[in-house]
Amino acid sequence: MKTWAASARVYLDRRILAVLCLGFSSGFPFGVLAEPFSAWLTEAGVSKTEIGLLSLASLPYALKFLWAPVIDTLTLPVLTARLGRRRGWTVLTQVLLALSILWLGTLDPLGSAWMVGLAAVAVSFCSASQDVVIDAYRVEILEEEKLGAGAATVVFGWRVGQVGAGAAGLIAADVLPWPVVFAAMAALSGVGLVAILLSPEPDSSIGTATRERERHIAEALDAHPDRHPALARFIGWFTRAVVGPFADFLTRPGAGAILAFILLYKFGDQVLSVMKIPFFLDLGFSKTEIAGVVKIFGFNAIIAGGFLSGWLIARVGILRGLMISGVLMAVSNLVFAAQALVGQELWMLTVTIAVENITTGMGTAAFVAYLSSLCNVAYTATQYALLTSLMALARTVMSSGAGYLADQVDWVSFFMVSTLAALPGLILLGWMMKTFPSKNNEL
Repeated sequence: MKTWAASARVYLDRRILAVLCLGFSSGFPFGVLAEPFSAWLTEAGVSKTEIGLLSLASLPYALKFLWAPVIDTLTLPVLTARLGRRRGWTVLTQVLLALSILWLGTLDPLGSAWMVGLAAVAVSFCSASQDVVIDAYRVEILEEEKLGAGAATVVFGWRVGQVGAGAAGLIAADVLPWPVVFAAMAALSGVGLVAILLSPEPDSSIGTATRERERHIAEALDAHPDRHPALARFIGWFTRAVVGPFADFLTRPGAGAILAFILLYKFGDQVLSVMKIPFFLDLGFSKTEIAGVVKIFGFNAIIAGGFLSGWLIARVGILRGLMISGVLMAVSNLVFAAQALVGQELWMLTVTIAVENITTGMGTAAFVAYLSSLCNVAYTATQYALLTSLMALARTVMSSGAGYLADQVDWVSFFMVSTLAALPGLILLGWMMKTFPSKNNEL
């Protein structure tokens, strides 16, 4: 077991500082497309219906797995040779992101709404593409025992970027014209640009099993010399970039259990989160009271939970860190049951929000670290994008019945059931720890 001080020193690694800056670079476009974007449209006189429709511009974030294989495999002229595969793509996406935000700020929202929508899609597309390569870079640059600290740090940087860009954009818009505000927000991409230029390219060497699979693919393609050269090149690329990552993942031991675990790990937390605000409102808390507690305690608590998870994983390993964080997440649901019994007490609301956000921060950071550890360095961008898409699908689909459950039972029973909903994932994790032990999972 590592000492407390040794576990905490993981945050002093200069690569962790780079991950912090890259997390900021990932988060600030969300801030740009949130409050400043909506305020800009509102002040220009755009209707609420059009503002709502323009929110669809964020769709590329949900679809980024579709072009992740391109980022994983395509070499860029000049940039790849000079900077490497990951750094080259990071620089390209950050420059294009800055140009897209600049372009957005030059448009007239009322006179060319469709052009504004196109520019907003360009911003989200460049931002989502940046996320693909930054996630891959973070996974590849850090050793397994530092993935927890990397996950906590990137989440912290992301939230600072998101909140900072959103708040700074609104404040600046009170004294500056919108084109200048958007130009200033575009300049924030310089944080990640400087960080990646000062950081090393990760080792991209692939393992023996992957190299053998690539050899078999090449032999299979060579067996059809009659194919048109362009078709042969496309089939070869598609097989390596798309089929390869799936084949690599699905042929590893316990692939089915891993996929089931990804679906189940945060199930209890997802069921609770859908009904959290309706529960507080039902107790009689005002929206101002809820927002005040969430803003003061919630944000800081979830960040603290993330950093605590990074320290925990460095101390006990990813799987044990997942188990401890998962148990705490499940138990935290019972605090909501206590809130239901206590009723409309502001002090109890503070305790509930603090406990829930600390444990959620721990579970999220541990889960991100686990997903990162699953990626093969040969296909990091593609596999991580696919795994996070599966996580998002689980969050959306599996929690959709929470409202029906809340309609059928009282709140105390609801939170008891949400606690039980966490058990399948924890039981499966316990089985995985015994069946597929990790070299980094020893106390």
